[in-house]
Amino acid sequence: MTERVTLITGASAGIGTELARVFASNGHRVALVARRGDRLATLADEIVAGGGAVPIVIACDLEQPDAGDRIAAILAAEGVEVDYVVNNAGFGMFGRAVDRDRAEQLGMIDLNVRTLTELSLRFSDSLIRHRGGILNLASIAGFLPGPGMAVYYASKAYVLSFTEALRAELAQHGVRVTALCPGPVPSEFQSRAGFLPGVDSVILNVTPADVAQQGYRGLMANKRTVIPGLGVKIVPFLLRLFPRGFILAAVARLQLRRR
Repeated sequence: MTERVTLITGASAGIGTELARVFASNGHRVALVARRGDRLATLADEIVAGGGAVPIVIACDLEQPDAGDRIAAILAAEGVEVDYVVNNAGFGMFGRAVDRDRAEQLGMIDLNVRTLTELSLRFSDSLIRHRGGILNLASIAGFLPGPGMAVYYASKAYVLSFTEALRAELAQHGVRVTALCPGPVPSEFQSRAGFLPGVDSVILNVTPADVAQQGYRGLMANKRTVIPGLGVKIVPFLLRLFPRGFILAAVARLQLRRR
């Protein structure tokens, strides 16, 4: 039988690293994808030392148009098939969209939207064959308009909508599809986005390891969405109680005064 692997993008840091650890500890062989090959190699060594199967390490810039082809070619050369896709890679940028670098924001769309979509669809035949699953990292931001991080919030709204729709389409084939929607999580995300973790991160107090564990359990239980942390879970409910304009103004006040 062809060996199966779980493909995990953005595995070199934060939630992605923790997801790799969780999947490996639950008996999955993982294929780790990120730009920083040295970090992936260190993580692979850790997984092997812990008794896990030898990971496949794929150092690859996922913003590049040929990233999907490169990943598929390496997996084919290894003689494996994908039974789970974990689209974790992504980044945000803080600041007014009109003031930030346009090319970098388009690169954010390439990574957060295009690559996630491509990998979800590219391996769909394999996922159907093995009755596997897709775990897409959305965000609580996907439920909101996001002045101050306009492109990032919009990209996560896409991820949430796409994941829910794909879930409905693949349900008849026995494929699990779950959107993981964390709130603020202390990680390298904030430094790349251009701001420091605020009081919201302290109050909500959800670690990358917590997010990964809940995401894995939610996917295996075939949940539509997973929102880690009690404080964050209330956000979608509260959004039903207030007009969209009120929410927009509130987010703008919070985000645009942030440094």
